[in-house]
Parts: sequence; C-alpha cells; structure tokens
Amino acid sequence: MKKILLLSMTALILSSCSKDFIELTPPSNLNSSDFYKTQQDINQATLSAYASLRELYNGTYYRLGEIRSDNTTYSWLAGNPANEKGIDEFASPLLPENNFLMDCWDDSYHTILRCNLVLGRSDAVIFTDEKLRNQYKAEASFIRASTYFWLNRVFGGYALNGELLGVIKVDKELAPGEAYQLRRSPLEEIYELIISDLQFAEANLPESYGGSDNGRVTKVAATALLGKVYMFMAGYPLNKGNEFYTKAIEKFREVINNGQYALVASYADLFDVNKKNSMESLFEIQYMKGSPNGVTGSPWNNNFAPRFSDKEVVLVGDKSGQNAPTQDMSNAYETGDPRKYVSMRDGWVNAKTGAFETDKYIRKYYDVATSGSDNGNNWIELRLADIYLLYAEALVRTGTDQATALVYLNKIRERARNTPGDPNVPAPANLLSDYQLADFANDQAFLLAIEKERRVELAFENHRWFDLVRTGRAKDVMIAEQKADGFNNFTWSDDALAYPIPMTVMQANPQQIIQNKGYTQL
Repeated sequence: MKKILLLSMTALILSSCSKDFIELTPPSNLNSSDFYKTQQDINQATLSAYASLRELYNGTYYRLGEIRSDNTTYSWLAGNPANEKGIDEFASPLLPENNFLMDCWDDSYHTILRCNLVLGRSDAVIFTDEKLRNQYKAEASFIRASTYFWLNRVFGGYALNGELLGVIKVDKELAPGEAYQLRRSPLEEIYELIISDLQFAEANLPESYGGSDNGRVTKVAATALLGKVYMFMAGYPLNKGNEFYTKAIEKFREVINNGQYALVASYADLFDVNKKNSMESLFEIQYMKGSPNGVTGSPWNNNFAPRFSDKEVVLVGDKSGQNAPTQDMSNAYETGDPRKYVSMRDGWVNAKTGAFETDKYIRKYYDVATSGSDNGNNWIELRLADIYLLYAEALVRTGTDQATALVYLNKIRERARNTPGDPNVPAPANLLSDYQLADFANDQAFLLAIEKERRVELAFENHRWFDLVRTGRAKDVMIAEQKADGFNNFTWSDDALAYPIPMTVMQANPQQIIQNKGYTQL
C-alpha cells in the first residue's frame, strides 16, 4: 500500500520550540485555546504530531539504539564531544547530563504533548464526519503509544528504590504546576497505557487511505505494533513469558493474514529513495528534501558517511562518521549475502591516492542531498519482515509450531538471495539456502538463527540493542563485542540495560523522580 504523507506535513509546525519538559504549553500557533474550532484544526494538530517524529528519528534514536549495540560504533576523535563515545563504550560520560538522553526525553514529550492536544480537544469540536473525529484521535493514540514504547525501552528499568519503573505518565494536558508533582510510573503501567492506545487505534483507524491522506497510520500498523509490544513485555525486564508471546502470535497472524502487505521482491527496493512507502512498509516516518532550510529532510546519508571521504561516498554535504558498522557486523553476513551490499560497505577508494580506505560506512540510506544534510529518505519504523521474524521467534519460544516458524524464517532468506548483490563478487552456489529443522539441535539454536537473521535483515534500523535486552542476550554479546574492539578492561553491569533519567528531569523535580539503578540520585 502506498503512503506519501509529505506536503501536508511540510506545511506544519516548522518553528522551533523549547526543549524544557516542564514547559508543557503547546508549541507555535497550537498555543492558542481558540485555535481548536474546526475539524480542519484538529487535522492540522494531528499532522503536527506526525511531523514532530522527524526530530526523534533524525538524531536521537540511532544513537541510543544502534550505536549502543554491537552493530555500529562512533568514529570519535580526540577533541570531539564525548556523548556518543560514552554510549558506544558503556563508559563515562554516560551520565544523566548526556545531551542525547536529554534530547530523547524532551523531544519525546513534545511529541506526546501534541498527541494529548488532539485527544483532549477533539471532543469539543464540531465534526461534519464523526468517523474522522475518532480517526484523528486514533492516529494521535498510535503516535503516543509508539513514543512511549521508545521511552520505556530507553529509560525503563530497575530504579534505585528497587522498583521496576517506566517513565512519567502524561496522558492529558496539564495545568501549570502539575508537572512538578509528577513521578515515574511503574513500567507495566506505562505499557498498559500503550496497549490501551493501540487497541483504540486498531478499532478506529482505517485499513487504508487515498489521495493526499496516504501516509497516515493504518489499522494494520497498530496491530503490528501491539504484537511487538507484547513481545517486549514477554521478555526482559517484565518477563511475562508465554502468555504474552501467545498474545503477540495472535496479533502477528492478523497482520500476516490481512492480505494488503507483502515482502517486496528485492531487498534493495526497500531503501531506494524513489520507492518509499512500499507494500512491505507498515509505518514510515516521512521526510522530504528541498523544504526551506532543509527542515523536513533526513540527514542519515551524510551523518553516516566516513568523515574523511570526499565525493567518493556522498556527493553533497558534510560527512560525520557516525554510526559506523563494526567488524563484527560486517562478519555477521554470510558470504555473498546481497543485504550487505545494500546496507553497508567495508571501505571506499580514495580518489586522490587510489588507496582503499578500510573505513566502514552505512549505505542503506543513500541519497543526494540538495545541500548540507538535506536528503529525502524515509525511516521505516515497522515493516513486514520484522513481523515475520518476531512471529517465528514467538512460535519457537512457545513451542507451538516450529514448522511454521521455519517457513517465515526462510521467506526472509529467500527474498534476500533473490536480491541483486555486489556485481563484482560471484554469489556462492548455496547462497542463503533454506534452513531445515534438522539444522537446529534444540530450540536455543533455532532462536539464535532467528536472532542472526534479524540482525542482518534489520541492520541499522534501530532493532538490535533492544532485541538483545529483551532476550537477555545483551551481557554475553556486548562483553564479546567490547573485548573484540580492544576494550579489555570492560566490565559488564546489568545497570547498562537502562539509560539514566536525564539530569534536567531530575533537577526539575528534585526528590520526586527516582533515578535508575547504577546512577546517582539527586
């Protein structure tokens, strides 16, 4: 199904706003209590919630997700800010004042604020089409749920008081001063809000859109995200187990049996900037290059390019050396896997010297910027391959249907081997051959095969770190990765499974906000 929500979002809320969570007044012209008079006003407010997602995906999420994992590292040089270095190396200065933690928190709550405006003010507005009222509220519910899901995975964990806490629950507009009384909610309570929002979204979102509305979130996307939420609740740290794996299976089956979505024929087409919003995509964050000051463009092609390259890697704009693939990531691909050629490169040829520079970089988000870092790539947040692999995993974990799990694991491999790869490297005869049940000595071996497939299929899409946390594999994997990267003095602590609550939040509500275990309480 095609989704192209671009022009409407471009016109919305391009002004800057404060990054202070305690400033809970709406940004820009949404400040006015007189603004919400018509159906179109609520539509505009809904679209502003979509637009606010761009900043979160532009620069925050891949740092707290992908760089934290064994997939990528940060090309840090002496004199550079050390925030990414601390995230990458599980070391100082991974402190509450890390600016990426603050940005994640603040930008997330600005997004939640915009959703709460839609949810809180829609009922007082006269609608000519009553279905649209609930649709707009359902869209806001989905975006709020998605944002809280990110917040829970980043900041949710065991606190210094021994409780399993999530983030601060803000599910309505707040009066002045109320924010200072807020505390962190139990982790499960935030998940209950997420589930409630997604169930409302499922019940009130359309199956598809047409015309200029293409690109808005659909019922199937809500179902898919709900299944994914159940998968995370089944694993660490809630550890709800089979009951929630079973709930996830039910939701994944609904998505798979829907019939509107299918794997695209070529893996490369998923990330072709001219083929955005494919029939495999369930939900994408929409970007468009060429707007004033590049405010609606995406930066990843420039951010991920080797910093010392010239036009060998990107033709226009800066090169920042962020999110560089590790050697372990490069080695994770089977010989000849076309997904590696689509997703990354092991180096580049210096145009001046002719030498091959062994400087790995992500190729998945290639585009040519209009200027600076203004590219047109969307960010695919939910796609069918992710659901297939989670479905397979849940089937194995519950011991219900290994044969079906194998089918969906092999569907991913089949699509990959039929994708054109590096034209200079002959593909082996047994390229990405189908697995057989006899290949797995036990369920753990089957699960590790699925984990590996998720890693290479979803590389550089912000899944890896959170997969390692929920499955309890982070400790073993990251000890091996850190030592391989030369950090021989690295000592694992389970405190690293959750990031610290940002210092600005602690300072705003002293003695009210309990810090996560392993970090300092104000």
